[in-house]
Amino acid sequence: MHSAPRALCPHVEWAIAGVLGTRVNLDWIRQPAAPGTWRSEFSWQGQAGTASKLASALRGWHLLRFEVTAEPCSTAEGERYSCTPDLGIFHAVTGIHGDILIPEDRLRAALTRSQRGETDLEAELAKLLGKPWDDELEPFRYAGEGAPVRWLHQVV
Repeated sequence: MHSAPRALCPHVEWAIAGVLGTRVNLDWIRQPAAPGTWRSEFSWQGQAGTASKLASALRGWHLLRFEVTAEPCSTAEGERYSCTPDLGIFHAVTGIHGDILIPEDRLRAALTRSQRGETDLEAELAKLLGKPWDDELEPFRYAGEGAPVRWLHQVV
């Protein structure tokens, strides 16, 4: 959870607990990137599909910024959900090394829109890779000193 108003923090815990079926107590710290909001990090374990349930449970509150990630396993690819108040939710399938895997039909649709002059191909690809969400969330990923952070790295 990158940022949440204090009043929503217990509701976030209840939503996560409802999905995981167990009591959840998050350690909340102030979010310096948005004064008046709080941040927390939570590691979880669950069956394939749990990440989508967590993201769905949290996406209803417009004031939240969050990411939910699931590591790939023997029965499913990994997943990444990112959500901001301005952009809404982004979903990507990830491979064993954390790379975003873009389905062929989405690439073909982006090419078609670009060829028709409806959009710029570079902008379409950036959306497919979640760049607008990464750009907006990056300042929120830097937590207060000493706070736990899971970094997403870009390899060039």
